[in-house]
Amino acid sequence: MNTNQYPSLENKVVFITGGASGIGAHLVQSFCHQQAKVVFVDILDDEAKALVDRLQKQEGATTPTYYPCDLLDIDSLKKTIANVKVEIGLVSVLLNNAAVDERHDFTAITEAYWNERINLNLRHAFFAIQACQPHMKALGTGSIINFGSMSWYECQGGMTGYTTSKAGLEGMTRGLARDLGADNIRINTLVPGWVMTEKQLNQRVDVSALKTIETSQCLKTKLMPEDISAMALFLASDDSKMCTAQNFIVDAGWI
Repeated sequence: MNTNQYPSLENKVVFITGGASGIGAHLVQSFCHQQAKVVFVDILDDEAKALVDRLQKQEGATTPTYYPCDLLDIDSLKKTIANVKVEIGLVSVLLNNAAVDERHDFTAITEAYWNERINLNLRHAFFAIQACQPHMKALGTGSIINFGSMSWYECQGGMTGYTTSKAGLEGMTRGLARDLGADNIRINTLVPGWVMTEKQLNQRVDVSALKTIETSQCLKTKLMPEDISAMALFLASDDSKMCTAQNFIVDAGWI
């Protein structure tokens, strides 16, 4: 891991949704290398257990705690966060990372499918914030990071449920900043560009996609998960103690 060290993150309880794969797995790894007490939730049991096992063997990293949790089940999410308080400690940093960018034809989707998209990509973030707020209030500080997407900035089609949710997350950040600020809790949106996760490389990044990336990004280097984690570490740390209600775009200058 070649990232800055943030002493203020040591021993802090960091709660990450969707931490078993993709950007989420790199977030888990990055915070473990900051000596934080990392907790993550997912439904991908095999991937999650493999990640825990891998980090357990890495020198200089704490071992994360994995809780299986379906984020469509808000009661389960609330109970998980309550268990974290008892078993590990008060949550100091919340990263609302989990999302599903499944493509769909907007003319064919049903009300049930639409509701599921919103619930998968937006609803759980609000209730995670609601559940973690008392922890942070008791601590006298906290950092919440919502994960947006540059997809709706560029009018990307084919996944309206996802882009609507990601736009909504930015509204949620702005709408909660003042409410949370009274208790010294910060909330920001981290907006990634097209990140070269394993899933993207295997399913979506072909020759045509690479050409689009080269044309669209001001910086021609591929955007990697570690670039997103680097911003997340800063926003979680005390170094960003006066940053709230903002969008932090990490997209290599997508135009």
